Amino acid sequence: MPTPAQPSTTTQPVEAQNVASQGLDTLSAAHASDTAGNTFTPRYLDGFPTTAPADTTLGSIDTLPVMEVPTAGEAVPFARSPLHDTPSMALLIAGLIAVALCYHTGYKYIENFFHYMFSTRRRENLFEDHTVNETSILAALIANTCIVEGFLVYLAVQLLRPQWTASLQSSVFLHIGAFCLMAVGFYTAQWLVYKVIGYTFSDKEGTRLWLDGFKSSQSLLGLLLLPVLILLMVFTANGKMLLAIAGLLYLVVRLIFIYKGYRIFYSNLSSYLYFILYLCAVEIVPLVIMTGVTIWICDLLQ
Repeated sequence: MPTPAQPSTTTQPVEAQNVASQGLDTLSAAHASDTAGNTFTPRYLDGFPTTAPADTTLGSIDTLPVMEVPTAGEAVPFARSPLHDTPSMALLIAGLIAVALCYHTGYKYIENFFHYMFSTRRRENLFEDHTVNETSILAALIANTCIVEGFLVYLAVQLLRPQWTASLQSSVFLHIGAFCLMAVGFYTAQWLVYKVIGYTFSDKEGTRLWLDGFKSSQSLLGLLLLPVLILLMVFTANGKMLLAIAGLLYLVVRLIFIYKGYRIFYSNLSSYLYFILYLCAVEIVPLVIMTGVTIWICDLLQ
């Protein structure tokens, strides 16, 4: 009986190879069709041409945009001010340091500012505590007031008299020093005049009360004007407004002192006449004289 024929095993690898080759051919054809459109073809195979057509037609060079070079204006000289002048600021800081150093021994004098400014009591309380060493703090406060007033006079002249600006800026410390000395002289002259008036129209106790009011009001004036001065040096654009504030503070302090003098010296109706003469001779005329002295100093140092 014949046996059935067995399938040949050698034909299976051949068929597998045929299937694999057909798959590779299919993938190669698909890859070639996908990358056919992404192939980069050089434009200039033989090199760049020696001539090229112009993209735009140039009519005139004047029509092309030109970058303008900014031109600098005329050089402006640096405007010197007390804020940028080392000796002037050292003088102002020295006055503040003197007040700070003397505050430890004379702080009670500052605490009694309003007492000295308003009190007209002729007999002091036995138990009232006074500062033993108040001369140093008083001298420091008065010096600070004169320095601040010198700075304010300088800035006021610079603002109100522009024709003197060049002279003022050329020697800042010299002008400020002269104005500070003028303030010291003005304070000393006022103190002497008030002392003579006190001994003439009042007694020793009344004179002491009046001079205490003058010294305390001047000491307080320097502390009040100091912030205005700092703002005036920093914000020069608001100079007139700040000068008006400084003038208002000066007027208020002077009115307080005048009111205390009126309370001390007023005794009858005839005192009104003396009071009017006092205002004209001691409070108004000296300001006019100091204005003239300021102008004279500026002309001298110009």
